[in-house]
Amino acid sequence: MAERERTSLRPEAAAGNGKASNGDSRNLPATTDKDLRRHLPGVEPERRLDDWGRSERVEGAMDKLLYDFMYRYWFRCEVEGIENVPASGGAMLVSNHSGALPPDAPMIAKAIKEEHPHPRPVNITVEHFFKGYPGFSMLVSKIGCVAAHPANVQRLLYDEGQLVLVFPEGRKGTEKLYKNRYKLRRFGRGGFVEAAMRARAPIVPVCVVGAEEAAPIFAHLTPLQKLTGLIYAPLTPTFPHFGLLGMLGYLPAKFRIRFLEPIQFDDPGLYEDKSLVQTVAHDIRARIQENLFDMLEQRDSVWFG
Repeated sequence: MAERERTSLRPEAAAGNGKASNGDSRNLPATTDKDLRRHLPGVEPERRLDDWGRSERVEGAMDKLLYDFMYRYWFRCEVEGIENVPASGGAMLVSNHSGALPPDAPMIAKAIKEEHPHPRPVNITVEHFFKGYPGFSMLVSKIGCVAAHPANVQRLLYDEGQLVLVFPEGRKGTEKLYKNRYKLRRFGRGGFVEAAMRARAPIVPVCVVGAEEAAPIFAHLTPLQKLTGLIYAPLTPTFPHFGLLGMLGYLPAKFRIRFLEPIQFDDPGLYEDKSLVQTVAHDIRARIQENLFDMLEQRDSVWFG
């Protein structure tokens, strides 16, 4: 049995042959990409989104409405060593972490945008539990946050050559009580060092002073945590008596942000030495802790620096 003649799906072929799949001859108009666009309502050329869901429009609005005021007038940030942040290529920023709803990440990103001679966007790694909160999980991706997964960090550092901000203390850092302020928790198992070694990207340690006083935690309300299903329910100067918005009730502590000299990983295969990974992670933690104590000694006032 003879095989029926097939009709090409290419617009130019359909227009040239003038044949339909049933064998009838007819004049079929050529279809262009412009004609097909109306069938794709999800495509919005005016929107500026990257592959991670980051939105220039949303991030710009947050910057104008919130970040700029907090950086310049509320926290009055002072920055040291901004020249240690590479002007190009992948690099990992490793910082201490604190506060009920930590304000340190957006202030570090804002510092690079405002103070660096070659401003660059910063990708902030966040815990996976943020995905469980509808609405909020959509917002964090639009303002430059990505899930803290080794594959994501590898792609950002090695494939895309971007800046990645990580907090090795993780949730343990944000749960610290005020009495334990500026005492760094354990830096996990050194996964952030291994990721930087794999990508052969430098690590820039970052020290932030002021966040512990801006969002202090005096106690953890375990009954409220069980009742509401929150990850944790801290007792702060504004939460829980002002509701969920009280988590954003930051006190006007003065911020100082110090970027230390980068640590280079130029040799391939360093990540295979697990003992070296642990040693480097320990050294980075020690450097940040030492500089935090130094910055605290130089500070005359929590509120005025």
